[in-house]
Amino acid sequence: MSAPASAASSIDPADVARFSAIAAEWWDPKGKFGPLHHFNPARLAFIRDEAVARFGREARARAPFGGLKLLDIGCGGGLLCEPMARLGFSVTGVDASEENIAVASAHAADMGLAIDYRAATAEALLAEGARFDVILNMEVIEHVADPGAFLRDCARMLAPGGLMIVATLNKTLKALGLAKIGAEYLLRWVPAGTHDWKKFLSPDQIRGFLAGEPYAVEGPFGLALDLGTGRWGRSADTDINYMMTVTPAP
Repeated sequence: MSAPASAASSIDPADVARFSAIAAEWWDPKGKFGPLHHFNPARLAFIRDEAVARFGREARARAPFGGLKLLDIGCGGGLLCEPMARLGFSVTGVDASEENIAVASAHAADMGLAIDYRAATAEALLAEGARFDVILNMEVIEHVADPGAFLRDCARMLAPGGLMIVATLNKTLKALGLAKIGAEYLLRWVPAGTHDWKKFLSPDQIRGFLAGEPYAVEGPFGLALDLGTGRWGRSADTDINYMMTVTPAP
């Protein structure tokens, strides 16, 4: 399934600059990335459940994924990389922002975790011939310059039998009202300008990006905030946040 990387870079310089400017706040649960800290347990549970099922691992094991290689593309400050390393994965975290990578590397070192962090791009990794059992493509595709090329480059790095999880924001008026206008301008949960409505993507668009390619795409699977408990969890509602799985076709 190898293929040449895209000729154009997936990097959106404006988005890279925006996240680089606040990189120091990645690990502050009360800072600008606070919503991701609240969101993280639901993401981690979904990733673990899908990987256990895909690779036939023991769900109750402390580190069930030993021997498997994982890529977190657009890893930011490493909020997913560190728990994935603790679950036994050999983790590579890649981000276009050198500032993000510096913060992630320093925090992992403080935690005594061996994570391979790189300031790079998906197309650069693909050109190197990198392959991974699991690829986390979480809340990043809506920030790249060419989401279709980016998704195909990521998929082509899947090892045989591998699993990619894609998470993003749906192209719905509900997502515009709550994830963009509400979260950024009314509730101030995230900095204004974090998301561009024009880059929100529907599940059908995700499928379309991989149409004709040798992959099976499943989902969407919803995540929603329970206003009563303040916790995120799996939901039948995919109108705002959703995830999909991508696996090599048999």
